[in-house]
Amino acid sequence: MFDDVSTSSLKVSVAGLAARQTAIADNIANIETPGYQARKVKFEEALSSAVAHGQSPSTVKPSVQDSLEPTRLNGSNVNLDQETLSHIDTTMRYQLSIRALDGKYGLIRDAIKGA
Repeated sequence: MFDDVSTSSLKVSVAGLAARQTAIADNIANIETPGYQARKVKFEEALSSAVAHGQSPSTVKPSVQDSLEPTRLNGSNVNLDQETLSHIDTTMRYQLSIRALDGKYGLIRDAIKGA
């Protein structure tokens, strides 16, 4: 009941998006740190591939990679504009995923109550 593909996918999505928010916060906090390499979190392609190939979405783990953005004079490659947009996009996706999970659990709660 709680291990169906959509619920597992949503759980992986929430975990991946939370990891991305952490990476974005770290990137912004280190924007002026000389030599700091921004991090990017990826999981969407792996999640999509797992679902397409009939594998359990719960096996997908977010991967953290260094950004390939060009570096500034201090050696940091944090792009504040890109990080800000990524933060907004990630926040919206996170909220949508949480609402979807809440909706699924709400249906189960209603079924148990007999409503």
